[in-house]
Amino acid sequence: MIEWTLTNEDRVSVLTMTSGENKVSPETLDAWDEALDAVEGRGTAQSLIITGEDHYWSTGLDLDVVEAMSPLDQETFMIHLDRLLGRLLTAPFVTIAALNGHAYAAGALLALACDYRVMRNDRGFFCLPSVDIGIPFSEGMTALITGKLPQPTAHDLVISCRRIGAKEAVRMGVVNRVEDPMNVLPVARQLGDAYGDKDPGTLGTVKHRMYADASRLLSHPA
Repeated sequence: MIEWTLTNEDRVSVLTMTSGENKVSPETLDAWDEALDAVEGRGTAQSLIITGEDHYWSTGLDLDVVEAMSPLDQETFMIHLDRLLGRLLTAPFVTIAALNGHAYAAGALLALACDYRVMRNDRGFFCLPSVDIGIPFSEGMTALITGKLPQPTAHDLVISCRRIGAKEAVRMGVVNRVEDPMNVLPVARQLGDAYGDKDPGTLGTVKHRMYADASRLLSHPA
């Protein structure tokens, strides 16, 4: 599962994942929802920075846990993951992924769901290895990828499953900024301070409309 700490600094909340590779499991999704509930519960204009520790941001699904589930439980889990991605994508506050390390698979999708991505320049990879691990993206995940990444970047990363480092990621439009390791969080805080005054209701509405297809598909409407 994922453990996290949440600190509030004026208009900026900082969510720090503290579970090693920060793999995604059912307990992880519950913890993410709990953290987002806590941020929304502040009820003020603000921004949220999401970071990790050491060399990992999130390496994606905990495959040992997921593969041990029944087919029904796997389906329920993937629906929950979609809904979390949709919630993060359309959050009524600015979200910034401070990529201190690797962002793989579901971890990469969570980073893409954020409004901005700041990546360290010396180590850590971004990767979308769905094809190689044999777990296809849902329709909503696909809409998220194509909504956030330019072509042919989206096609290349999804089909090749190759890992890219920071310099290539910024050149390809995957991340917004590349910084020295010690500057990743401070730069993310600067963005958070700059954009932490946005009206929550308007911001949430704009995001829903800007990413209408991804938002609809990730919510799994009846």
